[in-house]
Amino acid sequence: MPTEQLEKSTAQPAPNPSQLDCDIAIVGGGVAGTTLACALKNSGLSVILIDALSPTQAAARQQVYAITLLSGRIWDGIGVWDEIFSKITPFRQISLTDSGEAEVRFQQAELGLDRLGYVAEHTPLLTTLQAFLQDAENVTCLSPVEVVGVEYQADGVTISLERDGKPQTLRSRLVVAADGTKSRLREAAGIRTRGWKYWQSCITVKVKPERSHENIAYERFWPSGPFAILPLTGDRCNIVWTAPHDEAKALAELDDEAFLAELSRRYGSQMGNLEVISPRFVFQVQLMQSDRYVLPRLALLGDAAHCCHPVGGQGLNMGIRDAAMLAQVLQAAHQQGEDLGDLRVLKRYERIRRWENWAILGFTDFLDRTFSNHWLPLVAARRLGLWTLRHIAPVKLVALRLMTGLLGYTPQLARDKH
Repeated sequence: MPTEQLEKSTAQPAPNPSQLDCDIAIVGGGVAGTTLACALKNSGLSVILIDALSPTQAAARQQVYAITLLSGRIWDGIGVWDEIFSKITPFRQISLTDSGEAEVRFQQAELGLDRLGYVAEHTPLLTTLQAFLQDAENVTCLSPVEVVGVEYQADGVTISLERDGKPQTLRSRLVVAADGTKSRLREAAGIRTRGWKYWQSCITVKVKPERSHENIAYERFWPSGPFAILPLTGDRCNIVWTAPHDEAKALAELDDEAFLAELSRRYGSQMGNLEVISPRFVFQVQLMQSDRYVLPRLALLGDAAHCCHPVGGQGLNMGIRDAAMLAQVLQAAHQQGEDLGDLRVLKRYERIRRWENWAILGFTDFLDRTFSNHWLPLVAARRLGLWTLRHIAPVKLVALRLMTGLLGYTPQLARDKH
């Protein structure tokens, strides 16, 4: 049976580079890890993607993601965007309100584009990325496979696996931890994290409104927490409803009629009557940032490195940008004949992504704390902030570029076609 803790050792002799099974082993077959594998397709690097779940199990989650313009451009640069775009929903406006008042509308024309972002459901998104790898000669997918031990050596990494109860060993130049917020690889490597759990939990549920959502995304700030309405295909919407833990638990336990009444009160009447069409899911919200993203022969990616409050829909997009940046660094190092697992190489990835992610973490934390608040001075300050967004165009443009991912470093993949 798999061990509870990954074993880590540096005592074993390093594997001969000519005997390595791959250049890069990616542990975690979620969206971020699979995006990295897709970005390395046809790169000349041999890649093994390892996941504890089968592809079908990994894709069977109910999450819904806001996708930024930059993430779309990254997938476009990879070559998988056309397949993804046919399965997701673009939105052309963003409506931001404070307790149902003081609305700010962000329009696509303000960026000179025909959309401001997208909404994607987990299953079609991940299955499309998985399908993109099926003809990749340099990428091998191993699943369901459990990683039970990692040994870091001078010239490589030995990864102990368990598949169908049988042990297996894999040797690589570099291991990428894309195994989620509770990353066992990160913990085994002794990388500490900083952050906190919020006083809030989120309820997610899908609804079918009476009238079309007209491709508008809504973020409504209530004193108890943000309330997001994200447009989906088939004129459905996904709700992300943030509230203090006890309130969220009580809401989730209401009968269907009472829950729909509370939901409609916050949702508004702009789309008519609502029909709840999915189960309710509740999860606790947290902020987390790793003290470092890299060690010799190890790089952290996506939720293994960081996670944030869902307000603003930035979480998955941070992981997509991580994947694009890490792919860029590794391919450049390969072309220059450098060792992929060398700390000096991996630091190039960390220098850009860790500090950019700090900015997003701070932004989402600021939004939640500022708007989830009854304190009158803060109420006045945020109303002033919304007035500024409505009336001072340069400020509004900066906020819009931040929300769409167009502020900050643009990975090479996103520049290739834009």
